Amino acid sequence: MKMMLIIISNEDVKNVIQALLKEKYYVTKLSSTGGLLKNGNTTLLLGVEDDKVARVKEIVGMYAKTRKKKVSAGEPGDLNIFSFMSADVLVNGATIFVLNVDDYYKL
Repeated sequence: MKMMLIIISNEDVKNVIQALLKEKYYVTKLSSTGGLLKNGNTTLLLGVEDDKVARVKEIVGMYAKTRKKKVSAGEPGDLNIFSFMSADVLVNGATIFVLNVDDYYKL
């Protein structure tokens, strides 16, 4: 059995969850915040059998899209030449961690 941790943009999470539930995957949803862009994310937790990991990755890949975001080059409160510049940053649609599960109990 595997535990999948899927960190996904709030813009994509609704469609991903709907698709996972449609295929009878149980999902736990946690609110989270990203580091660099400080954007709202959602972390999904799924316990799946080993042979289902590829299918979950397919579903996430169908709905989680990579996109460009504009970010300020300076730190908030900085008053220097870089404060007013912005840069485009490529943001992944999802980050997936797959962990081995030694024991699983449903009480």
